[in-house]
Amino acid sequence: MATLLIVHHTPSPNCQALFEAVVAGATDPEIEGVRVVRRAALAATASDVLAADGFLLGTPANLGYMSGALKHFFDQVYYPCLDTTRGRPFGYYVHGGNDVTGAVRGIEAITTGLGWRRAAEAVTVTGAPGKADAEACWELGATVAAGLMG
Repeated sequence: MATLLIVHHTPSPNCQALFEAVVAGATDPEIEGVRVVRRAALAATASDVLAADGFLLGTPANLGYMSGALKHFFDQVYYPCLDTTRGRPFGYYVHGGNDVTGAVRGIEAITTGLGWRRAAEAVTVTGAPGKADAEACWELGATVAAGLMG
């Protein structure tokens, strides 16, 4: 059975809504043979990453960058996972009050360094998430999970 690891930092109701939509998509009953593991960014470990076949990342944009929690996650797993996880698929979503550019740039740079392969377009949301944003996050979760089906 394939494993999808969702690493997230959800400090606000807006981030929580996007996270829940991603999880709903990833765990849709039509997606079979994929185990979804959820970890808060400060709790996720290199062992979690090494055991996963694909990744979904979620973060707020804080002061022009990804959350410190997601950056801490990357700092902890980068070298232990660098060679082993190359080529694994990932997707991500970012929520910000008015700009997510720096957070997107940071995630793209780190995942490029890890050699991960983007499996779906990123979902970026500014302001209060609407129905279309929730649908995009559901689609993100479903797309990345479905890509892991045997």
